[in-house]
Amino acid sequence: MVQRNARDDTKEIQKGKAGDWIQEHVQDREAVFMSKQGDEVIGFLKCSPILYSRYQGLNEEWKRRFLDFCHGKKSLPLTYDPFFKRIFHPDIHPDRLSRFISCMLGITVRVLKMLPTEDSVLSGGTLLIMDLLGELEDGSLVNVEIQKQGYAFPAERISCYGADLLMRQYARVKGVRGRDFTYRDIKKVYVIVIFEKSTKEFHDISTAYLHRGKMVFDTGLHMEFLQEYTLVALDVFKNFRYSKERSEQTAWLSLLTVEDLEEAQKVMEEYPWLEEIYEETAMLRQKPEEVLEMFSEALRILDENTLKYMIEELQKEVEEKEEILEAAIEEKEAALVQLVEKEAALKKKDITLEAKENEIAKLKELLKQYEGK
Repeated sequence: MVQRNARDDTKEIQKGKAGDWIQEHVQDREAVFMSKQGDEVIGFLKCSPILYSRYQGLNEEWKRRFLDFCHGKKSLPLTYDPFFKRIFHPDIHPDRLSRFISCMLGITVRVLKMLPTEDSVLSGGTLLIMDLLGELEDGSLVNVEIQKQGYAFPAERISCYGADLLMRQYARVKGVRGRDFTYRDIKKVYVIVIFEKSTKEFHDISTAYLHRGKMVFDTGLHMEFLQEYTLVALDVFKNFRYSKERSEQTAWLSLLTVEDLEEAQKVMEEYPWLEEIYEETAMLRQKPEEVLEMFSEALRILDENTLKYMIEELQKEVEEKEEILEAAIEEKEAALVQLVEKEAALKKKDITLEAKENEIAKLKELLKQYEGK
């Protein structure tokens, strides 16, 4: 990290569109964090109707989070897509993303480039929008997903993402290789899902927060399949972050979970190489318009995902109610059939009884006739 002093800080304040109201803390490691005081942030935004309108479009929670960042109280919430991509985008930080993914997978990989994410090769499948999709040096594909709610991303969806990655690669490689294509040309696909709030299954295994899995056979038969999954429960990790041994894995997950700058100080003391990232994040306070854009985008994605989840839950509720209704109808139909059969049996019994009564009456009449003789 470049050494800074008070004179350098004064020069830095002169820079940038918003430089006249940016002040920098110059106390040891706090030098990487800059803060704006009072209502100067709002004053700056009001100078631009577009910026201020965008700020007003945030809900109260997100307004507070945005101002907390600008005032130097919080770091960026990296578990939201725009912020994560800003810090880990391979075009900006190719080695950083490779290092992060290598740590999560437990193997050394190098990310070459980002791939488009708003398409799916699954015929008739729903649109799969992936947070970050990258191609590795050996041609493998890796998808990094950060999910706010674990219940919105069940195992079925994770499986579909893995299948989509595999079919995407299959279509591309077969198109390039043509008649020379063989299935051995297909490389592995990796799905990394990071849950901010994980489901009960993760908390049942409270001694682990990172789970790696792939297809295995119970007989010990070894075959190398192409899909591998890494699931990370950040909430489980937070329960015992500082009690864990110091490791690169702990460092990365601390970066994703720590927003409070006081806590971030401790993280940087343990892992000085993270200081570069925190400094880069802090420097964004000189670009409030860019940060506001990211907050607006994060809220838009959050709202869309919430809407999608609500639609899915509503559809699930409708289907469940339809199943209950169908079961009730079937039960009533079965009861009605039983009733009809019972009535039919009673009617038959009545007819039989009437026939017997008629027969008895005839016999009585014959008996009278016989006695009269």
